[in-house]
Amino acid sequence: MLAKKTSKNQVTLPKKALQEIPDTDYFDVTTKDGMLILKPVTVTEAGSRLAAIRRKIKELGIETVDVDRAIAWARGRRGRRR
Repeated sequence: MLAKKTSKNQVTLPKKALQEIPDTDYFDVTTKDGMLILKPVTVTEAGSRLAAIRRKIKELGIETVDVDRAIAWARGRRGRRR
């Protein structure tokens, strides 16, 4: 496959190459040994992951007291062999 760089340093990626990767609009671009490496990335809205975690915690019925007990349990195991 061949792609041409325009005068504005833009490159159109061949459709056949894009069929091999997930549908994405953004790529992480790096270089290695004179080659460009494009890795697809997903851009999410700020705070959306935290909101999803909070929804999951609510669905599972986890409450503050459960978290406090888990922390106390984990801290109590310090220095013990597993």
